[in-house]
Amino acid sequence: MMKISRFIVALILFIFLVPQIAVANKMHGLAMHGMPNHGTEIKHLPYVNPDAPKGGTLRLGVYGSFDNLNRISFKGSRAAGLGYINDTLMRRVWDEAFTLYGLIAEFVEMPEDRSSITFYINPDAKFHDGSSITREDVLFSLETFQTKGTPNQKKTYGKVVKTEFVDDNGIKMIFINNEDKELPLIVAGFLPIVPKKYYENIDVTKTFLDIPLGSGPYKIKELEPGRQIVYERVDDYWAKDLFPNKGQYNFDKLVYDYYKDSNVLLEAFKVGEYDYRREYNAKRWQTNYEFDAVNRGDVILQEMKNDRPTGMNALVMNSRKEIFNNSRVRLALSYAYDHEWINKALYNNAYTRTDSYFDNSPLASSGLPSKNELLLLNQWKDQLPEELFMKTYEPPVSDGSGTPRQNLRIAKKILEEEGWFIENGKLMKNGIEFSFEFLIVSPSVEKIALAFQKTLKVLGISMSIRTVDSSQYQARMLNYDFDMIKASWNVSLSPGNEQQFYWGSEVGKKEGSRNYAGVNSPAVDALIENLISAKTREELTTSIHALDRVLLWGHYVIPLYHSNTDRIAYWNFLEYPNEIPLYGIVIDSWWINQSKQSKIRN
Repeated sequence: MMKISRFIVALILFIFLVPQIAVANKMHGLAMHGMPNHGTEIKHLPYVNPDAPKGGTLRLGVYGSFDNLNRISFKGSRAAGLGYINDTLMRRVWDEAFTLYGLIAEFVEMPEDRSSITFYINPDAKFHDGSSITREDVLFSLETFQTKGTPNQKKTYGKVVKTEFVDDNGIKMIFINNEDKELPLIVAGFLPIVPKKYYENIDVTKTFLDIPLGSGPYKIKELEPGRQIVYERVDDYWAKDLFPNKGQYNFDKLVYDYYKDSNVLLEAFKVGEYDYRREYNAKRWQTNYEFDAVNRGDVILQEMKNDRPTGMNALVMNSRKEIFNNSRVRLALSYAYDHEWINKALYNNAYTRTDSYFDNSPLASSGLPSKNELLLLNQWKDQLPEELFMKTYEPPVSDGSGTPRQNLRIAKKILEEEGWFIENGKLMKNGIEFSFEFLIVSPSVEKIALAFQKTLKVLGISMSIRTVDSSQYQARMLNYDFDMIKASWNVSLSPGNEQQFYWGSEVGKKEGSRNYAGVNSPAVDALIENLISAKTREELTTSIHALDRVLLWGHYVIPLYHSNTDRIAYWNFLEYPNEIPLYGIVIDSWWINQSKQSKIRN
């Protein structure tokens, strides 16, 4: 009798507790390291106003043009704002380094080793036509980006080697291995979920301008190809009351107007043709923002310090080209770039020279490599420059006079050591002249190019400058059809798989990546794998420091400058919450004071 009673008690406990354990494993959020900061009780994010008024139109100015509304095709120039159309499985927040919370996926399950992840689809999730978002749509989206996406998307999502439907609304993704600790978050937060019924019968590799079906907070209302695109807020947006969305997406309409001249773009803001502008040119901020609307108080100018990594802004040498496939030659060219004079003459000394791919953050390498960094770097010691282990990287510094004689002497010496000598005023090697083209798309880059051209000429190097329109520029970037460009790479406080897209050897051999420099380094590839498999913040930081050193000492780019200040100008009917999150301004949390707007616009 006692044995039967114990068996019955055990059976009852099993029946009632097992489901509770399963539910307990379902998480509302995912953090790259540690646990999410926000619990299930939270009603809204701390950096929003949950009672922000809805309404009005936010007008934005964009430089260039567009010819593509296809989220899948990476060809052509995609329209600004397309990210508003398609929701993802989870939503990233900006007050944590890298954390996501449930969106299309109401809950997730993930084992401790991160070898798989199961997404449970929110039964309320809907496309704009009212149809439900299903796990079949999730599977279709995954498989489409695995086979038709960018090189980086194919590589990243290709690590999902098996999928299973679980219960009534779950889809389990099983990974090729559990070394990529970031992969579950990449799938959760960056895979656009597109409707299978819309995309399955079209060639998703081609650009199109048909208005696609989406599921996000906005949908496209109308467009004028290349000139304007208008989005309207979805009134019955299925996820508007979920806590990652509460207090956001407050504008009834978003209008992006395109301009093909950066100076005209600024002048258009001054006369009220659009409402919000972020200024990236510090000298222009100092000299071009005294105008009537500012003096009247109708336009507000604001500077906000930030603590996020600045990334790398640089002149990029395409190492796929024979003329740039020697790191010593690339180093020589960096001595010809006179940052101190350019910063003084062109920018009123407004910028700081960049000396890290992760500048303005603890992720930037400094000093000599630590013991933990050396453990990672020593296995590649015979392939890496000796200086990496013995010196702190510092870009060349001039006296700012505009004639960097000392630096040019160093550059000349390096070039001669690599077999380049001046003959009849031209730098030559084996009968080949050192000449190349600097491809630019923005007139603002031309001044830098002209200054660089002048100093290179002293070395006997002929650099031509070619300006093309945005569509031509995009096409040439796609196929790496350039010698030199100016480019920038943004990074977060939790770098991961995007580093493969930036620097990975494999993606750099395929069109469409951002490995513009053509980095082809086993050490870089290994360090990227290390950082994405890091289990702790300390491991991640060590890997990033080591990667930073290898990239810097590879001299793939000539680092330019950065600023740790956000400079924004906006018409004063725009308002925003009191709290600014870790990553800075979140325009989606702003709103319009329509009373103020009517006084200014009428």
